[in-house]
Amino acid sequence: MTLERKKLELPQGHDKLLLHSCCAPCSGEVMETLIESEIDFSIFFYNPNIHPVKEYLIRKEENIRFAEKHNIELIDCDYDTDNWFARAKGMENEPEKGIRCTMCFDMRFERTALYAYEHGFRLISSSLGISRWKDMQQINGCGIRAAAHYPEIEYWDYNWRKNGGAHRMIEISKREEFYQQEYCGCVYSLRNTNR
Repeated sequence: MTLERKKLELPQGHDKLLLHSCCAPCSGEVMETLIESEIDFSIFFYNPNIHPVKEYLIRKEENIRFAEKHNIELIDCDYDTDNWFARAKGMENEPEKGIRCTMCFDMRFERTALYAYEHGFRLISSSLGISRWKDMQQINGCGIRAAAHYPEIEYWDYNWRKNGGAHRMIEISKREEFYQQEYCGCVYSLRNTNR
C-alpha cells in the first residue's frame, strides 16, 4: 500500500536544490517527492567511500538510470578514493556511526557545498538521512557544518523518513528493481557484514 506524499516547499528564499545522492534506493523516494512537489533540483553523486570500484560503478549507474528516467540532471563528481582513504587513516577500526562516518559525511558534504557555491545553488540536502541505518542527527550536523563554510549556502535538514518516506523508499526500490547493497559502502562497513 503506497502512502500519499506530502507536497514539499523549499525553505523560504530558495528556488532550487542540489541533492547529494548516496545511492538509488535511498534517493529514489526523495527524487520522486521533489518531482511531485515541482521542486527544481539536480543530483550530486560524490561517494568516494564506496569500495570496491565495481560496487561504486554499480551504485553510480543505478543513480544515472533513475535520474535519466525522470530527466533530472545528475552531476557525476570524481571517485576521489585516495583522498577518502587518506582521511580515514587511523579510523579503520572505528564503529559504524562513529568518527569515521562523521569524517565520511563531512567529506561528501564539503564537496557538495563547494559545488553548490561554485555553480549557483544556495541550498543543499542529501538522501543519506532516509536510511534507518544512519544517524540523522550525525548527518544533519555534517551538512550544516559544511554549508557554514559558505555564507550563501544553507543545508536543508528535512526528515525524508517521515510521512511514509521510509516505506515508499522500499516500494520504489522494488518497483524499479534497484540493486540492493548490503553495506553502507566503505571497505570497513563491508568488513562488518562478514562478506
